[in-house]
Amino acid sequence: MTERIATVERNTLETRVAVTVNLDGTGKSSFNTGLPFLEHMLDQVARHGMLDLSITCEGDRHIDDHHSVEDIGITLGQALKQAVGDKKGLRRYGHAYVPLDEALSRVVIDFSGRPGLEHHADYRRSHIGQFDTDLFFEFFQGFVNHALVTLHIDNLRGHNAHHVAETIFKAFGRALRMALELDPRMAGIMPSTKGSL
Repeated sequence: MTERIATVERNTLETRVAVTVNLDGTGKSSFNTGLPFLEHMLDQVARHGMLDLSITCEGDRHIDDHHSVEDIGITLGQALKQAVGDKKGLRRYGHAYVPLDEALSRVVIDFSGRPGLEHHADYRRSHIGQFDTDLFFEFFQGFVNHALVTLHIDNLRGHNAHHVAETIFKAFGRALRMALELDPRMAGIMPSTKGSL
């Protein structure tokens, strides 16, 4: 089997981001971004998605965290798209429901080749620790625009903002894992009636 591994670097006047992803990993992760809560969430993606994930970021955080969070999403999307390759044999679709105490979230993803985001989550706090909850949307928007996926995120219930975020990122990881699996019955076949994605 061809290795599904990619490394992408994104350097701008605002940030320097490097992402390495192995789609057939064991859930190992390594982060150096200066964004501890986002790293906690990305660790959930790696563990529940069974991806090996390494991310570093140096950004203009003296202004705020917006550019760093968005550019991490963009670069992760680019790396995932590169690692997926031609999509032949891919399950393509993935979904997951994840609870955490009172919180419950659903994530559905399609490696459609078309970027689209539906993000429905009500965070009852503006910040979790030092992390601005508005930036979750920016992360996922950057990701879908560059991974070229359709992503539906729905927090179905929950009042603790940490629990809401964690259920979303765990479900995101599990939906990725399902969608990225290679289906032995689809070996060499494009998972689309159009013949391309």
